[in-house]
Amino acid sequence: MSSDPDYIRPDLAETYARHAYTLDENREEAVAKRYARGFRMPRENIEQLVDQGTFKEYGALVVARQHQRQNDEELRKNTPADGLISGIGSVNGKDFAASQARTMVISYDYTVLAGTQGKRNHYKQDRMFELAHRFKLPLVFFTEGGGGRPGDDEIGPRVAFDTHTFTQFSQLSGWVPLVGVTNGRCFAGNTALLACCDVIIATEGSTVAMGGPAMVESGGLGVYTPEELGPMSFQVPNGVVDILVKDEESAVTAAKKYLSYFQGAVEEWEAHDQRQLRHIVPENRMRLYDMRDVIRTIADKDSVLEIREQFGVGIITAFIRVEGRPMGVIANNPHHISGAIDSDGADKGARFIKLCDAFDIPILSLMDTPGMMVGPDVESTALVRHCVRLFNAGANVTVPMFAVVVRKAYGLGVVGMVGASALVPMLTVAWPTAEFAGMAIEGSVKLGYRKELEAIENPDDRLKEYQRQVDDAYEEAKAVNASAGFGIDDVIDPADTRSWIAMGLANIPPTKPRKKKKYPYIDTW
Repeated sequence: MSSDPDYIRPDLAETYARHAYTLDENREEAVAKRYARGFRMPRENIEQLVDQGTFKEYGALVVARQHQRQNDEELRKNTPADGLISGIGSVNGKDFAASQARTMVISYDYTVLAGTQGKRNHYKQDRMFELAHRFKLPLVFFTEGGGGRPGDDEIGPRVAFDTHTFTQFSQLSGWVPLVGVTNGRCFAGNTALLACCDVIIATEGSTVAMGGPAMVESGGLGVYTPEELGPMSFQVPNGVVDILVKDEESAVTAAKKYLSYFQGAVEEWEAHDQRQLRHIVPENRMRLYDMRDVIRTIADKDSVLEIREQFGVGIITAFIRVEGRPMGVIANNPHHISGAIDSDGADKGARFIKLCDAFDIPILSLMDTPGMMVGPDVESTALVRHCVRLFNAGANVTVPMFAVVVRKAYGLGVVGMVGASALVPMLTVAWPTAEFAGMAIEGSVKLGYRKELEAIENPDDRLKEYQRQVDDAYEEAKAVNASAGFGIDDVIDPADTRSWIAMGLANIPPTKPRKKKKYPYIDTW
């Protein structure tokens, strides 16, 4: 027996040799193919994601269950880890304590049998998902791959859906944050797991679909290339993908940033000059402005992460920080149908509200809306049902909401933005540019004074009376006048908005660790 602590015994040397099959430096052919496509190896993504030296891999020595097709040496060489890298490490440990930074990471490996789901990598996933549930570990999942694998050993009769993987993963929803990341091709079972995640981050070159080319062709539905089935050209604007990024490096960066909002407050932050808020909204009420400028200015510098930017564009959803504390933002976008709420916008906003509430993240609502969108076109999209999802979502949250009326606060649209009442939020304040009315003021005058206006025979006199009524209505609707009847907490200097929010955040009682879910699951839509 050697007394040298650095001496490597034969049994340990054999262990190192077996693990060497998984190392990228020993997989030159696989690495070359991957790089030829402009992609990274899965372990490179994991290395960027986790804090250095913290990742411990589970199941590295597993090989595919294809012993009838390949010998042991071939399996070790061709199917390392059975195409699934899984483990636990620390993410964002520089900013958060070890207990907050602990994270489970799972990645399919497309260089192993096209990232397909084999019997043993299902087995590994079942183990990891159970650990994530038991120890409440957030999960980052790289899902690139081709779905179910047809080539594993099968002996005797069987059914095809007796795995716990999908059940266990779905049961994690609402219990821990689930971050899905994809690049390249993602089909079938891989897509199903990706779609169960709270957020989907995808690279520009991704294709995401429930069925791959072989499945589509076998169903007699035509012949397509993988890239034709689920390109980002429609999977982003249709709302499937939440965050679109350039490449894998950017995807990992986005995953780390997204996860950080669920890890707690940060100590170091920097604020913008809040006086800028006084001038973002033009004095001329007919002129447009960019609501994203409002969000960026209120938020700590470099703390904004927008979700589903190209879907439901009438409502903006984003995570931000204020004085280091994470918040969710829902905001009307006046550049799209003047900020009116349509079906897609309502779905987007309601789902985001529930996501924030499930993980105890306060919500900031920035309002400028003429109401729910109206007319036969939007009604044909089932607006009646969709729009009130905002009501039900907001009215039932337990996290505090903070409401700021930036400009228009009209009709049922603004009701939907504040949990169905201005009294639901912890604070509801307005800027001097705010207006309060039951509907568009010009329309309300035409309806309310139709008989009086029709009684005026001279067209010029009729127009003057109409304009006088409109001007009077706008004067009554101004925030400083409307607030005399209460219903909002104050009309404030826009530069004070952040200090109001900070006051509210400072007065939230500490959140106790949860022993069960607040929501059964996070709605995937």
